[in-house]
Amino acid sequence: MENQTSAREFLLLGFTGDPHLQTFLFFVFSVIYFITLFGNMMVMAVISSDPHLHSPMYFFVFHLALIDICYATTIVPYMLVNFLVKQQTIAFSACIIQMSLILLSAGSEILMLSAMAYDRYVAICKPLHYQKVMTKLACQHLVGGVWAMGALQSLTNTLPMLKVQFCRNTVIQHFSCEMPPLLTSACGGTFLNKLVLLASSVIFGSSSFLLILISYIYIISTILKIQSAKGRHKAFSTCSSHLIVVVLLYATALFQYTKSSSVSFFILDQLFSIQYSIFTPMLNPIIYSLKNNDMKAALGRMLGKIRVLQSV
Repeated sequence: MENQTSAREFLLLGFTGDPHLQTFLFFVFSVIYFITLFGNMMVMAVISSDPHLHSPMYFFVFHLALIDICYATTIVPYMLVNFLVKQQTIAFSACIIQMSLILLSAGSEILMLSAMAYDRYVAICKPLHYQKVMTKLACQHLVGGVWAMGALQSLTNTLPMLKVQFCRNTVIQHFSCEMPPLLTSACGGTFLNKLVLLASSVIFGSSSFLLILISYIYIISTILKIQSAKGRHKAFSTCSSHLIVVVLLYATALFQYTKSSSVSFFILDQLFSIQYSIFTPMLNPIIYSLKNNDMKAALGRMLGKIRVLQSV
């Protein structure tokens, strides 16, 4: 029994044991992390400073950027440290904390995308009621609910993990303490955890996806009824960025968290995790900046003000 319960640290298998490749990966992920922080902070700064972007849509984009910073910061810094050491170990307590923060960030991001889909639904399908429905207080309640539900999902999955039996020399076939590979590495007693993970993924993930799907069915139906091609293009352009982000996240995350633990491919699992936990937070600000004329105009105004201040 002691061999099962005395684990104080885990060995993260990571990507590779080749020191030269680890140096290269350290550089690659350092650049990705810098782009993630800079891009999302820039989005937050532009939205905060420009009165033209003080609307419900950009209020949600602001908080999505904040979640992306939290998501990437939970994973990438520790990954970068591990690229520089010979043995990639992590303490049990640190592993559980990282796992809970990953669940919080992932759950909050999924739910935030649902709130954004609802905002686009009201804006396109109920434009006359938009100001009345999407008030400042309503948006604050939605964002508060997103963080609260994300925290609930994290807490629901984290507490049962404290009772899981781990062997003394547990190896996690992953680059972080994400829950699916962590459960796969346990010595036993994970039935309840797998059940809770599946149930929470279905309740939070599938219901969120269903809300987004229904919203876009109504949105697309409304757009197709618009007579002018210019009007259809303008309506679709307001939600195209959000749709791209949804596809990028759901295409991999939902599969990773709802598939059977017996279906596990080391390389494929890592690629999926990189996509939704590292690449998506990096791509989100790029997508919202390049696909959104209002954001590009606001960014231009902010850069113009900076040039004027520098010249003075």
